[in-house]
Amino acid sequence: MASIDLDKVLDKAWRDKTLPEILSAPVSALKGVSEREGEHLKDAFGVKTVADLADLKYVRWAQALAALDTSAK
Repeated sequence: MASIDLDKVLDKAWRDKTLPEILSAPVSALKGVSEREGEHLKDAFGVKTVADLADLKYVRWAQALAALDTSAK
């Protein structure tokens, strides 16, 4: 089972929300992502929510490539 420290990854206002609420939240709910940066993601890739960002094929491709890189470990 996967777990994550929500205090480390979410803006303070989103830490007590349910997972479905977080996934449907704007990407600015993620700690360190501003509303302006969220707008850039929307303009560039059509990303509106945290779930959209997670499903973005470019993010998945980058994660797969990083997982293959054994030299960084």
